[in-house]
Amino acid sequence: MKILLLGEYSRLHNSLKEGLVSQGHEVITVSSGDDFKKYNTDYSFHPAFFSRFWFIRKVKNLILKITTIDLEKVERAIRFYFLLPKLKDFHQVQLINSDAIETYPFLSRFLYKKLFQTIESRSLLVCGDETPIIDYLLKKEMKYSVLTPYFEDNSLKKKFRFPLKYRTKSYRKTFDWLNINCNTLIASDLDYKIPLEAMNYKPNFISNPINTDSIEFKELEIDSKVVIFLGINRGSYIKKGIRFFEKALTIIQEKYGSKVEILITENVPYNQYISLYNKAHILLDQVYAYDQGYNALEAMAKGKVVFTGAENEFTKHYNLTERVAINALPDVDSLVNELSFLIENPEELIAIGKRARNFIEKEHNYIKIAEKYLETWAIK
Repeated sequence: MKILLLGEYSRLHNSLKEGLVSQGHEVITVSSGDDFKKYNTDYSFHPAFFSRFWFIRKVKNLILKITTIDLEKVERAIRFYFLLPKLKDFHQVQLINSDAIETYPFLSRFLYKKLFQTIESRSLLVCGDETPIIDYLLKKEMKYSVLTPYFEDNSLKKKFRFPLKYRTKSYRKTFDWLNINCNTLIASDLDYKIPLEAMNYKPNFISNPINTDSIEFKELEIDSKVVIFLGINRGSYIKKGIRFFEKALTIIQEKYGSKVEILITENVPYNQYISLYNKAHILLDQVYAYDQGYNALEAMAKGKVVFTGAENEFTKHYNLTERVAINALPDVDSLVNELSFLIENPEELIAIGKRARNFIEKEHNYIKIAEKYLETWAIK
């Protein structure tokens, strides 16, 4: 079968492709590479012209300021349009979300309609911000969410323009159109499954695929120092609650001194990012989550101890009786206590790292997950 995976924000589609190819399917990925992350893709609609040279970027920014027209969004749409002749005769297409082409919604709808003319089986994946997700989070019925910082300080509204855009008329129209014109709706983790079901949608729940064959597990070895890694993406700094980690790390550094080594990176490409934390024992991911995102899962596959979403809903869903990750709360004292315990009990670090790998192999193996997608798409 020929399968088209459109969009990429986390390497989810790349890993899914690897699982599908192992089952004998022909798979093509199409994306922009997601800015500085530079994810692999077979065909790209990256806005190379308007992002390449500093003087062109200055002109682009000036036009954006004067007219509110984002020329990078326009360029992505144009590049995708010229890819359309190559995107025919597929049996299945999956969109990473309703803004998979990362352009203006009216252009997205135009391009989706063109694409869908030749592909009858279509699925929409929810693995991040999306219209019904944001609708539900704004009800404030969850004890915390990625919108919590916005609720606590409305002056941050500008910083939340990306998630909040999904509530505008045009983005809502695009999601509603896709919801009608796609055969399946899929949620990748509990942070999206819970809100979708609360908003009366019935998503198919399929966990993120992790290529456990290409990610090497190494049992943690602790000598003189415990190494803690924090990778910062400025675009999601507030949503992920990075400030809590930064404050906790300041306290930990003062408390343990030479017993710890703290590594911090910012806005680095994906391939560089995953190699930078290889020497770490602990990886700090995010605090406003109930389940693990993609970066956390890949680190867990390596045997790292990850501070991320691991709430009661998560442990209940997977019937876990022992920790495979640390449930990171938006509370500095809690983070300091958890870090202190692990630093002072290195044997627990090693044990959690082993359980983390076993959990990924059991629940996130990319080949097993690919089979679940094929069943959901009803492709043999």
